[in-house]
Amino acid sequence: MKLIAHRSNIEGQSEKENSPEQIDKCINLGYNVEIDIRYDKVTKIFSLGHDKPQYQITLEWLINRSEYLWIHCKNIDSLYIFSSNTLCNFNYFWHQEDDFTLTSNNYIWTYPGKPYTSRSIIVMPETFINLNELSTFKSYDCYGICSDYVSQLK
Repeated sequence: MKLIAHRSNIEGQSEKENSPEQIDKCINLGYNVEIDIRYDKVTKIFSLGHDKPQYQITLEWLINRSEYLWIHCKNIDSLYIFSSNTLCNFNYFWHQEDDFTLTSNNYIWTYPGKPYTSRSIIVMPETFINLNELSTFKSYDCYGICSDYVSQLK
């Protein structure tokens, strides 16, 4: 089962979420990472950040970590650039509050508390269960879990 650090958080929300250093830390600890990304087609700059661009990164930076990243496109330009990219097999998606979203690599990004399959990523289970029960998700028949508390699942 893939353990995915939501915005690079591993033990709860952090001011370091979505920072390149925190993302690398998660990867070095053996986690995949869900990142929030924007692309500015005028400046041709990629930026990480949930509510606004915070950390500039390069396409090369993304390519070098692509096998570990679940890329949440935060604007239409980022969705367009990833869907047009032939350099790398990025795993990207866009969603708002949809029950389910299909990623570019055909995984089902599953909203908290919704039904799931063996191809599903259960997102933020801590929003609908007691945090003390999070470890029970290790036995679920899903592809992965995306959480702010992935360290409790390891």
